[in-house]
Amino acid sequence: MTESSPVEVHVWSDVACPWCFIGKRRFESGVRQFGGKVALEYHSYELAPDTPVDFEGSEVEFLAAHKGLPESQVTPVLGHLTELAAAEGLSYDFSAVRHTKTLLAHQAIHHAKAKGKQLELVERLFHAYFEEGRHLGHADELAVLAAEVGLDADDVRRVLADGTYAQAVKEDIDLAREIGIAGVPFYVIGRYGVSGAQSPDVFATALARAVEDAASGVPVVDEATDEPVR
Repeated sequence: MTESSPVEVHVWSDVACPWCFIGKRRFESGVRQFGGKVALEYHSYELAPDTPVDFEGSEVEFLAAHKGLPESQVTPVLGHLTELAAAEGLSYDFSAVRHTKTLLAHQAIHHAKAKGKQLELVERLFHAYFEEGRHLGHADELAVLAAEVGLDADDVRRVLADGTYAQAVKEDIDLAREIGIAGVPFYVIGRYGVSGAQSPDVFATALARAVEDAASGVPVVDEATDEPVR
């Protein structure tokens, strides 16, 4: 890495992960604080791969069943997440969320990457899922949303029907498992790993250290714990 080169950042994320959207905003604040160039790439991770495409029930009902908790405990957790999101300028509406399997959404994101529109589509899908109650498990809905960021809707429908990027999604998930990622968001910043929706300061520090240590051969470590990433 030269002084003018961007810091490479790879983030494993799921569009159905509320912490991932919050983490995205905190990371963006960290980048502004850092002040240097960043090259960001998103990778696929399914938090709940066994989720049906058309889950019949609310977000509270899904999480209660998925986590094995009473609904009375889940509701305040979502309320707290809504408050944290609001602090980042986001308007979460868990009452409108359409919980679904996110496999097709990840394939659409890979298609967007191939067309130079990955960051735009990731942002649009997060808004659609958490703020607008859109159904991200259906190819037609994904095509409409993709068209809003400049992608060809028919192309999106075609690649989703053909499973063009199914293998790419699998490879992302396999790599996450291989390097020990157990939850998202997870950022690999240069040689450093940052797990969770950390503060902007943590992200800015990791970015600065990545610049300083790019040629030093230090191992990839989790910035939040200082533990090596497997």
